[in-house]
Amino acid sequence: MKTIKKLGKSFGLAAILSMTAFASAEAHVTFLDREAKQDSTILATLQVPHGCDGKATTEVRVKLPEGFVFAKPQPKAGWELEVIKGDYQKTYDNHGDKVKTGAIEVRWKNGNLSDDFYDTFVIQGKVSGVEAGTSLAFPVTQMCGDTVAAWDQVAKEGGDAHGMKSPAPLLKVVAGEDHGHDHDDMAGMDMSGMGGAAPAGETVKAGDLEVSGGFAKAMLPGQPVGGGFFTVKNNGQADDRLVSVSSPAAGEVQIHEMVTKDNVMRMRQLKDGIAIGAGETVKLEPGNLHLMFQKVKTPFKQGDTVPVTLTFEKAGKVDLVLQILSAQGK
Repeated sequence: MKTIKKLGKSFGLAAILSMTAFASAEAHVTFLDREAKQDSTILATLQVPHGCDGKATTEVRVKLPEGFVFAKPQPKAGWELEVIKGDYQKTYDNHGDKVKTGAIEVRWKNGNLSDDFYDTFVIQGKVSGVEAGTSLAFPVTQMCGDTVAAWDQVAKEGGDAHGMKSPAPLLKVVAGEDHGHDHDDMAGMDMSGMGGAAPAGETVKAGDLEVSGGFAKAMLPGQPVGGGFFTVKNNGQADDRLVSVSSPAAGEVQIHEMVTKDNVMRMRQLKDGIAIGAGETVKLEPGNLHLMFQKVKTPFKQGDTVPVTLTFEKAGKVDLVLQILSAQGK
């Protein structure tokens, strides 16, 4: 059930009862779209409508149910992202690969969402092996400094969740004609005509640097950020550094790093860029170093291209064209 307490010290009964308005029927943490088709890849979008008794939300934790697999959360500017991995109860097929482990909890941390504002928190994932008519519960813990609100009540089989004060967000699984297919075909763009850039996929040279293997991933409907990847080889005897990236396809392009330690994955922005040591090769790839396209103007569509300009400390500016692959590619 939902509890509102100080970390390390629970509120008294009177204090909890005084916060009934906080848990009113229209104030719950819920999904923007409360239905998902069987065996489909979706964007599970959680709505956080307020803080905790007037306090700003600083952390949102979401536990992922069995049957929602291959989860990838959307980063949020100003928030740290932590993904906790563990074992699934079953084995799932991911394009021929048998997968037994994956994300089981997602945490957006050290943010500041005022009680005066509303925001969403998005997780891409696949609904797999779940019967139509089943409701998947995603218990959420909302933290506001030293105050905690838990949205984790789940009705028993056949029970009614409407009377609960702190229900967990539910995603109802429904059958559909596209059962068994992922959504790789999005509205897209073709921006390959960037002046001075080599054709998509070709190696680009700048001084002692060689940039190759550039690609981006198609974006699911409603997904506001995209990922980009490439390899840089430094053939020289002096170190260099990738200091910034820009693209007409996005309002901002950030350089990010993902690190997994003790089954916990953390993402952070590299504001100082990426060092490219003399004689070294640095690879930007999924689950590691990568570009994050923010404020994307038109969703990336498989088969199109994305132009980017890389700025290096010594080699200067390099124009590169990224091929857009499937959302599940590479």
